[in-house]
Amino acid sequence: MSVITDIADAVTATLNSATFSQPFTAQRAYRPVFDLPEMTDLHVTVVPQGVTIESVGRGCSQQDYRIDVAVQKKFDDGDAAELDPLMTLVEEIANHFRFQRLTSYPNAIWLKTTNVPIYATEHMEQARVFTSVLTLTFRVLS
Repeated sequence: MSVITDIADAVTATLNSATFSQPFTAQRAYRPVFDLPEMTDLHVTVVPQGVTIESVGRGCSQQDYRIDVAVQKKFDDGDAAELDPLMTLVEEIANHFRFQRLTSYPNAIWLKTTNVPIYATEHMEQARVFTSVLTLTFRVLS
């Protein structure tokens, strides 16, 4: 397989072996898209997002692999009691990867995590679905 899918699989395995405030089973996919009736269940989807390759010296390069982790769930009222636990879960996932190496892909070093925007307002307005996407960046040197 490719390096980016290997890293995405390692992220998925790491998520599935950890304990968070809400139970879920993460899955790797190419798109975090589900039918609206399926969204009543919490979905955590790991998606390969991109790679940047740069030279760091003669015959040496670094590859920065970006992996998206989407947290999605349909809500009823959209009040704080419903959405705050989802924001907490997103933060827990982000914190879980901070300064960690992936057990099943130890050559990938966590570099940074971004969460911009924090949630997709258009999903909330149009489909009453909470969607937050973390982008995890891992560096591999070669």
